[in-house]
Amino acid sequence: MSKKVQFNDLTLRDGHQSCAATRMTTEQCMRVLPIIKDAGYSMFELWGGATLDAAIRFTHDDPWERLEAFYKELGSGEKIQSLLRGQNLFAYNPYPDDLLDAFIRQSIESGSKNMRIFDALNDIRNLHMAILITKAYGGKVEAAMSYTTSPVHTTDYFIDYGKRLLNEGVDRIAIKDMAGLLHPQDAVKLLPALRKEINVPIVLHTHTTTGVAPVNIALGMKYGIDMFDTCISPFAGGPSHSPIELMAVVAERMGFEHGLNKDAITRAQTELRVIFEELKGSISSFGKFRKRPVHFDDIPVDKVDKMVEAIMKDEEDLDTAIKISREIMDELDYPGFDDSIFITQIPGGMISNLQSQMKAMGVGDEMMGDVLKEIPRVRADVGYVPLVTPTSQIVGSQAAYNVMAGDRYAFTSNEFRMILRGEFGKTPGPIDEAFRDKILGEGEEIKKYRPASYLMPVLEDKVDLPFIKSKKDLLLHHVFGNAADDFLKSR
Repeated sequence: MSKKVQFNDLTLRDGHQSCAATRMTTEQCMRVLPIIKDAGYSMFELWGGATLDAAIRFTHDDPWERLEAFYKELGSGEKIQSLLRGQNLFAYNPYPDDLLDAFIRQSIESGSKNMRIFDALNDIRNLHMAILITKAYGGKVEAAMSYTTSPVHTTDYFIDYGKRLLNEGVDRIAIKDMAGLLHPQDAVKLLPALRKEINVPIVLHTHTTTGVAPVNIALGMKYGIDMFDTCISPFAGGPSHSPIELMAVVAERMGFEHGLNKDAITRAQTELRVIFEELKGSISSFGKFRKRPVHFDDIPVDKVDKMVEAIMKDEEDLDTAIKISREIMDELDYPGFDDSIFITQIPGGMISNLQSQMKAMGVGDEMMGDVLKEIPRVRADVGYVPLVTPTSQIVGSQAAYNVMAGDRYAFTSNEFRMILRGEFGKTPGPIDEAFRDKILGEGEEIKKYRPASYLMPVLEDKVDLPFIKSKKDLLLHHVFGNAADDFLKSR
């Protein structure tokens, strides 16, 4: 019996979130999904993450209508997955349990039968209710561990966290490597160790930002990881995910069946290139992207075989595998890798927004280098939090404030102080008490219980606004506030 490997497609969620600041419209998505719906993917991550907020603010699409269009096209929600930020839902702050319940229930009813649930701090208390609610309404849970590196984030840390997620009754567990920080030297320890301890499917989600993701996926195949996240070019590579055009060939050369329809994927790439051109105004400042199509026949099989040979050795030749992988990506005209991310730890979904965010704050290009150096220092000060929404934005903004002021922590954002007060949850590492007192002042109450336990219910209070005409509108109003209100008024 031949070996099989499963690929997930994230083009219409994380692909354009990472490459084009989440600016793809519902209409553009619906030009692609009919082409790839029968292409052989195990799962389509289509919703969640930044797609709701961006739809409301920038593309002026109703997020519920987008999800329901996906559901109608696929005929069911069995292959539709959404990225859910735990107690933060699809936004940035913790929300009360009654709102969590209602929003997740509506998401499942509107078509997403699978929820990839993560917490920025890996505080399992922030996942507990979201897992229970998803399961209660017939959904499946893929719990994700936010991968990062620090003195506290060891292999044993992630194995223990994986076991705790397993005890929550989840259906799958994902390694969420949002910044491409999983170096192959660590992957050869972590992947087999997790495979040994975890008896549900394991998914590898790893961005190509640092130029090692294709090697990690190949290592995952070697060590029995079940599913791998990829994107279709031109929304692949760089801050996004490994291109399926390459990874399908790697799987074949390693002796795996993938069951993908290459013709459908190639046709989808043609349409995606049209969309990419349409979005160029949104992404022109976000780096170099490939200038030509990449077809399956363009993949240099001789180099793939050399990479696979280096990986399949008893003692993997990782340096050779990484070198060849990067050569292949460069030859195919994908964006270059950035080794500095191993230090700054900025995730792929944030890179395409960071420049514009910093520019709006008055940070010129000449100061960006200082901001990037400051980010890991700020992260260490707040207990080595993983940098993923919302902590990536909070830490990145605070680093910019520190650089602009020339005096570290002369100004601190409310969200930064929320981390120090425990309002987002327990940080992975301890926070120095003297530092905390310096920022908050002595005697500030620190939250020690589950953050949402301090929040009052909101759905029992009547909201009498003329532009809220349905339960779905009400949910958007509660989660996205003024942005949702402006959208609902304009509609």
